[in-house]
Amino acid sequence: MKICLFTLGCRVNSYESDALCSELAKKGHIVTSGTLVDADLYILNTCAVTSEAERKSVQCISRIKKINKGAKIIVCGCASQHSPQRFKKDGVSYISGTSNKLDLVNKLDEIGESDFLEEKEYTECRAGVYRAKTYIKIQDGCNNFCSYCIIPYLRGRSRSRKIEDAVAEINNCASSEVVLTGINLSAFGKERGESLTDLIRALSNCDKRISLGSISVGLIDDNFLTALKNLKNFCPHFHISLQSGSNKVLADMNRKYTREQYLEKVKLIEKYFDIPSITTDVIVGYPTESESDFLETLDLVRECKMSDLHIFPYSPRLGTKGYKLGRLDGELVQKRVQRITNLREKLKKDYFDKIKKANCKVLIEESDGEYFVGYSERYVRVYVKGKFNQGDIVTVKAVKEYKDGLSAE
Repeated sequence: MKICLFTLGCRVNSYESDALCSELAKKGHIVTSGTLVDADLYILNTCAVTSEAERKSVQCISRIKKINKGAKIIVCGCASQHSPQRFKKDGVSYISGTSNKLDLVNKLDEIGESDFLEEKEYTECRAGVYRAKTYIKIQDGCNNFCSYCIIPYLRGRSRSRKIEDAVAEINNCASSEVVLTGINLSAFGKERGESLTDLIRALSNCDKRISLGSISVGLIDDNFLTALKNLKNFCPHFHISLQSGSNKVLADMNRKYTREQYLEKVKLIEKYFDIPSITTDVIVGYPTESESDFLETLDLVRECKMSDLHIFPYSPRLGTKGYKLGRLDGELVQKRVQRITNLREKLKKDYFDKIKKANCKVLIEESDGEYFVGYSERYVRVYVKGKFNQGDIVTVKAVKEYKDGLSAE
């Protein structure tokens, strides 16, 4: 059977989709992923982190029908866990949620809606798909219940893989770089009295490049940074979730840190790593955000010298504590989004200026026909001419800004 698997959302979803692709291929199916193409069966792995992400997930069904009106459609993931009724459309044969996605391999001929289990057990998934860079899920679920976030209600409580299992998959992975990821990566191992620091120490002899997904402020201390420093090939890119630079708004969001603590941890990272890349997420327009709160966010982002930002206008999610707060005027929010976007562009350029003319190690991931393209160890997109293979790690010198990154030689 020709199967097209289309994924929206986070790296955890991508990892789970890779595992599903691998298992489907083992069953003899012809599987494509990454884009919607003609197929007999479509599997949508959906996202619900924002209302817009959920809307796009639903919209995919109409896109599929334009490609193959008679195709069978299976839906899974966070959006279908949150709002299964939105996916009950013509052509949709099966709806499931976030747990046990690999079970879909054995349910291809079933029709109906699956039960949504309250207990969402961790399911080990091995990607089995070669890429220059592989995302490996080591943790799932979240216990934080931030006031704006629906994900803990969809993914369940935090649970982690055993350290020895994670190390084995990382060492056996064929990719040149491994990115450790999870819904709340910083909570890794806590339910067993372990930590992400313990896992990092267990990888001290690993020859692969090691990168981290999003981490929280509370994880960062001298022990954690020392463990990272002792890795053979750690990529000094730290994506540290911020959301707001206002202590008042952070408290309203149920975030467990202050702006002062955030800045302190950024400065601590700078003691261990030369010109680290610090990136973050910012929510603009939380219902209790005043103009002075927003200015505090701008000031903190500027003081941290972020190399890049992911900017999201606040999206109220039914079922969260923040939903009943309503929302700010849409035009006001968009103006704030534009202001912080302007700052983002300036800070990104400033960071590029810091690393220009310096050597960097680029993981070759693809070719655009003219350049080979990949990311440096500081998560900057680099374009370089030459003859390379996917997965090569090439030492180059960054020269100038080009497209969304830097050209190099």
